[in-house]
Amino acid sequence: MDTITVEKRNEQLKAKQLRRKGIVPCCIFGGSLPNSISIQMEEKSAEKLLRKLRLGSKIQLKLEDQTIITQIKDSRRCFADSKIEYIDFQALDPKTKVNSLAHVILENAEFVTGVLDKMLMEIPYASLPEDMIDTVTVDLEGKPVGTIVTVGDIPEFLSDRIDLQVETDSIVLRITEKRYAAATDTEQAAE
Repeated sequence: MDTITVEKRNEQLKAKQLRRKGIVPCCIFGGSLPNSISIQMEEKSAEKLLRKLRLGSKIQLKLEDQTIITQIKDSRRCFADSKIEYIDFQALDPKTKVNSLAHVILENAEFVTGVLDKMLMEIPYASLPEDMIDTVTVDLEGKPVGTIVTVGDIPEFLSDRIDLQVETDSIVLRITEKRYAAATDTEQAAE
């Protein structure tokens, strides 16, 4: 699990002022915390964090003398310049189930001979923090046209420690015939 150092937010500066100085305002809430904690981190650290991890990813935040286990719950970027406006972290209680997302990573997609239809690339679930899943990998090498992968086909989601929030027969992806080839065949048949 990744660890990132953060500091308490400078309450004397507004969020806009912090962003102008290259600092991203953040918040930690939930879990066993009695109140939310306003924090801040350098923009470079925030960019690196969101490049490497996703919503639902588990991360440790080092704040002064304490370490808080959290998940990335939300983030927002500015529409105009794509800079991070804020990141929200949810503190995790080891004895309480938490809602999260597992991201589906496709491996060897370049070997797919048909059209790859991605249907459900984020799988919502609930689990205890120790059982959280950040990503699952689906290897597509050798998968023929007509292949359908459902949530139930991914072994990580068959654990009794994971409470899926979608049906196991929900389609994650499918491989169909190339459409332009079918259109060409139809045109040739019409002639």
